[in-house]
Amino acid sequence: MAEEYDLVILGGGTGGYVAAIRASQLGMKVAVVEKSDLGGTCLHRGCIPSKSLLRSAEVYRQTKNANDFGVMTSDVQLDFRRVQERKNSIIGTLHKGVTGLMKKGKIDVFNGFGRILGPSIFSPLPGTISIEYESGEENTMIVPKFVLIATGSSPRTLPGLEIDGTFVMSSDEALDMDELPKSIIIIGGGVIGIEWASMLTDFGVDVTVVEYMDQILPTEDLDVAKEVEKQLKRKGVTFVKNAKVLADTLQKDSGVTINAEIGDSVQSFAADKILVSVGRQANVTNIGLENTDIEVEKGVIKTSPFYQTKEAHIYAIGDVIGGMQLAHVASHEGIVAVEHMNNTQTEPLNYNNIPACIYSNPEAASVGLTEKQAKEQGFDIKVGKFPFKAIGKALVYGESDGFVKIIMNKANEDLLGVHMVGPHVTDMISEAGLAKVLDATPWEIAHTVHPHPTLSEVMGEAALAVDGRQIHG
Repeated sequence: MAEEYDLVILGGGTGGYVAAIRASQLGMKVAVVEKSDLGGTCLHRGCIPSKSLLRSAEVYRQTKNANDFGVMTSDVQLDFRRVQERKNSIIGTLHKGVTGLMKKGKIDVFNGFGRILGPSIFSPLPGTISIEYESGEENTMIVPKFVLIATGSSPRTLPGLEIDGTFVMSSDEALDMDELPKSIIIIGGGVIGIEWASMLTDFGVDVTVVEYMDQILPTEDLDVAKEVEKQLKRKGVTFVKNAKVLADTLQKDSGVTINAEIGDSVQSFAADKILVSVGRQANVTNIGLENTDIEVEKGVIKTSPFYQTKEAHIYAIGDVIGGMQLAHVASHEGIVAVEHMNNTQTEPLNYNNIPACIYSNPEAASVGLTEKQAKEQGFDIKVGKFPFKAIGKALVYGESDGFVKIIMNKANEDLLGVHMVGPHVTDMISEAGLAKVLDATPWEIAHTVHPHPTLSEVMGEAALAVDGRQIHG
């Protein structure tokens, strides 16, 4: 007989394994089906490896500039092999940690590909899971009361621009490069593209970013996008915007050339490699959705605010349902879904209160509405903006470019959005996130005493600036 579980989770990424732990805490018998390694994209092909490389790039850049701090260095060299070894060591350590958490929670892990079947002798409900193995051994059947789809997403490419792993890469292949190219064309100026542009230019690569829109980081506040572009240009990154890449013009020889349509003209670009960074697509194929009544719209699974699909016992979270497509979002969606299964969750996530981070240099972070969104939604707003240049700790740190921008609703002084660009803002954004959750006003942020000298002082000054009361500006 097939083994029965209270919950079977398809996908052991950040959303899936966190949901499994929460379900175990609630007393559920849980199984996770993962075709690759626990931790998923974030741990193995996304958040962690890319941030490890970004950190190495940061140290390399800072060491080259150490003379500015009175630390005299010469003949600074980069050993990219050791950069990659460090990255792989971090992944290995965290992977062992996740594996240990599964054992601690008595969660069964099946290393195979899970597929949802229709009603069977095991269960009258569509949802029985067939687990297929690369080894070719006989499929395993397991029967859940609930199913959670957490299959994540994969890099998207442009039609006709196929990933070959040598000349044309997605972020997956780029993370495993043996050596750095001398030059690269990054197609797409979104978050992933900008992080790679920052990293590679700090490593000494000649970087060109080709973006279809008229703004890089199109989901960010315009002021933030402009500041990131300005600082990356200063470091040597070339930006080409309003550019439609013509995939059929791709040529490969010792390097690559490709054309892009820019207005009424066509421009040719040449480099050693191309990195395609045009977003990610949900992994919804071959997982058995056709055996259910689950609805897929615009390539993602439709769910309720509690992540329930049209099949009441099947839930879905993370990149596979679209939305913000961030690891911390998937984790919290998983917790909400599991608690809803157990009738302990009554409040859906408020996505307007969830911070988003960009780990380039400069860093950027945000929570809530951009200025444009606030105006489009009809709010009469006040804006406070304060630069890092007036913050002592930023000058001490050696990175004083950037700012914090706070957007307030004039009618009731509600905090609508906070946008940051500058040193360590990905660590600082949590204060703004807490302020949003607690429905704090800029006045309350301004009257929170920020210690001196710290980078966090910029938050208090920006809050004061909403009413023109900033002290140091």
